[in-house]
Amino acid sequence: MPVQDADLVVVSNRGPLTIDADEEGEDRYQRGGGGLVSGMQTALSESPGAVWVCAAMRERERSIARGASGHRLSSVPPAAEALHGDFDVVMLPIDAPTYRAAYNGIANATLWFVLHMLFDSPRRPVFDARWRRQWAAYQRYNLAFAETVTQIAADNGTVMVQDYHLFLLPALIRRQRPDLRIGFFTHTPWVGPDYFSALPADVCRELLEGVSGADVVGFHTRRWADDFEACCESLLGARSRARVEVFGLRTDARELNARAHRRDVESALRDLNVAVGDRLVVGRVDRAELSKNVLRGLLAFRELLVRYSEWQGRVVHIVFDNPSREDLVEYRDYTRDVQELAENINDELGTEDWTPVLLSIEHDYPAALATLRRSDVLLVNPIRDGMNLVIFEGIVLSERSAVAVVSENAGAAEVLGSDALLVNPFDVSQTADALHRALSMPVDERAARTVGLRAAATQLPPTAWFAAQLEVVRDSDSVSG
Repeated sequence: MPVQDADLVVVSNRGPLTIDADEEGEDRYQRGGGGLVSGMQTALSESPGAVWVCAAMRERERSIARGASGHRLSSVPPAAEALHGDFDVVMLPIDAPTYRAAYNGIANATLWFVLHMLFDSPRRPVFDARWRRQWAAYQRYNLAFAETVTQIAADNGTVMVQDYHLFLLPALIRRQRPDLRIGFFTHTPWVGPDYFSALPADVCRELLEGVSGADVVGFHTRRWADDFEACCESLLGARSRARVEVFGLRTDARELNARAHRRDVESALRDLNVAVGDRLVVGRVDRAELSKNVLRGLLAFRELLVRYSEWQGRVVHIVFDNPSREDLVEYRDYTRDVQELAENINDELGTEDWTPVLLSIEHDYPAALATLRRSDVLLVNPIRDGMNLVIFEGIVLSERSAVAVVSENAGAAEVLGSDALLVNPFDVSQTADALHRALSMPVDERAARTVGLRAAATQLPPTAWFAAQLEVVRDSDSVSG
């Protein structure tokens, strides 16, 4: 039987389940990682008949989704076991060409770039016939979600849509099912109308109207919410029909600490201590993502060592980058530049017994957690960031009352305030000065700042964050007419 009459439907590109092959070629079902998945799983498990709708992201998942009864994965015993929750999953087997064009061409290479202000204006963007074909794929992708959601949602049910892959979805659902309560949350920043209007006028309108089809639109900070409303007023000529709210996601200290003290992390921490000895550590954990601004972070560390030479031999910069979007040439080129700069710093300033930069570009979660536990200073200097949860994780996990050096363009800056050292992400010299101040900070000042930082970092963990949105959406007065 197909899934139907769901009182709560969560919708996202990436779901709570991944499927790949083990060494014997058998299907391997695994729960999706991260606190966000855990938080929404808790809410779904507390809502009888809840469903999570997501995309099949690889061919094996598409094949299994096509073969599942009504695309219902909980009917497959290994899937039900991996989910650890009393809810259904519907995985959409959108054809591979449409998925790639929508995901890589529009979501990641266009929308992500405009919302993080990453365009190389003399060269990109170029909105030509090829791009229009990709845009048509993004429309089809969103329509496929709309067709499924409107079929399975119960009368007067609630739909919670996640992120920039599905900007068109709220309005598509609204047109077909005006009875539904619709919440939308984007984890990205937003931009003002001057930058957003780099997109074609019809696309600007469709995106803004798509998001505004929700009853409630959520952002991590007031800054991004205000930018969205400014775009609606400037480019649509009116305020969004949706209620615009702020729900600033934080981290779950209990769950994070439990994971960060397992045996694999303890082993990684021992290896790290052997590598750095008793030196101070400037740590950062990121994705190898253009917006994270790792290149300028390395330049700032180099300037720290040159201008404040007393730190040479006394501090190590551990940069832990998870590979990201390797299908896009810009990301491959940027990762290569980061590797080359790290090597140049080590060649220029390193000694026989001191390597200034320890760079890892790999998926190794235990080693990343070990880095956060060992850090004396935490550096996150994104060009723009919806929130940046890793700084919260580092604040919670650091065993050395780490000082947080944070970009003023990260949503986390609004949350952490004066307890962090805020920097202009483009100002390498200012960032070097902030690193010097952080490394030199007296113990009592570090401890005092840590109290405020940890309180802010844990204020709204994933389960409470999702529950807060759900309550507002369900209590909202529909203005859909």
